[in-house]
Amino acid sequence: MQYRIDKRSGNKLSVLGFGCMRFPGNPGRPNKEKTESLLLQAIHGGINFFDTAYMYPGSEDALGEILEKNNLRDSIYLSTKLPHSMCDTSDDFDRFFNEQKRRLRTNYIDYYFIHNFTELTQWERICKLGIKEWIENKKKSGEIRQVGFSCHGPFEEFAKLLNAYDWDFAMIQYNYLNEHYQAGTKGLHLAAEKGIPLFVMEPLLGGKLADPPKECVDIFQKSRPGSTPASWALNWLWNQREVTLLLSGMNASAQIEENLKLADMSEPGMFTDSDALTVKEAAEVINKTYKIHCTGCNYCMPCPMKINIPDCLAAYNSSYAVGWTTGVAQYLVTAGVASKTPHYASDCTQCGACEKNCPQKIAIRKELKRIKRRLQLPGTKLVPKLMRLVIK
Repeated sequence: MQYRIDKRSGNKLSVLGFGCMRFPGNPGRPNKEKTESLLLQAIHGGINFFDTAYMYPGSEDALGEILEKNNLRDSIYLSTKLPHSMCDTSDDFDRFFNEQKRRLRTNYIDYYFIHNFTELTQWERICKLGIKEWIENKKKSGEIRQVGFSCHGPFEEFAKLLNAYDWDFAMIQYNYLNEHYQAGTKGLHLAAEKGIPLFVMEPLLGGKLADPPKECVDIFQKSRPGSTPASWALNWLWNQREVTLLLSGMNASAQIEENLKLADMSEPGMFTDSDALTVKEAAEVINKTYKIHCTGCNYCMPCPMKINIPDCLAAYNSSYAVGWTTGVAQYLVTAGVASKTPHYASDCTQCGACEKNCPQKIAIRKELKRIKRRLQLPGTKLVPKLMRLVIK
């Protein structure tokens, strides 16, 4: 495992962090046995940074229980996040923070995020509630060691946020498809200029860069036989010295094993000019087929009409990247055609609740109409009745 120094604190952080949003198991109910095995594998492999959030159902509870059971809390750096949009009074800061400490079974948080800013006005709102004074008191008591923010806003807003407070760190969405998306490369360099450690989320774009179109895989194989798409995506980030660490949402032992091997060999400047051109070529291929830039974060959920929005968008992308038939099949499964109460893209009432919470600012209502036209064939709503007749 390679490590990079957080220059604000002096902490030695593993270049590979463990993103705890997608533990194995059912949504909101992680499989504790499988999750424990993965976390122990990661820690034994040298990973020392674990990231969760109040908004990740079941994640904080599972992580806290496993760390306590194995007496590992003080062996790692733990990060979690304040859901600022849910804070209406100054008392809410303590209400959420105390609940997080209870869930995580700890009396301090190493890296505490203000979760998911998209613009400066959100910071200004909670400043009026006293967030600066609250942070100062928590740092004095030692309950919070470092404070930062995650951002899904454009570069201009990210720059304003960086200048609005004396942050200890920041996090952005960044990968080889997102060089000029949101904060992007400009944001990465700006943080470095200000001496602020920069963490990266969505290095594989919700897993999409680990399983790109075949043409993209062929490009990587031609350049480096035996390599995987994931290795190119992760190494592209580690090649940049401004990246302090990246978070990978690993939910399988094989993923951890591969990522540990990659992290052990990673170092800034390891890419050749040829490597850079290979990634650029692959990005051009993906951009031609990847229609909707959804990361599957699920912030758009729950939908009032119970539409599985992230999976509908994924099916739409698959219909271009993999094949139309595959996309249709994926859409039908997503809609739940085998159940008595399927929920289709056509069920959208255009209420817009999903778009208010989407960090990617996707025009979801518009995309659901496109999904209906492309994937919801005439007679689709008869499929559940036909299936029940066949079963009978």
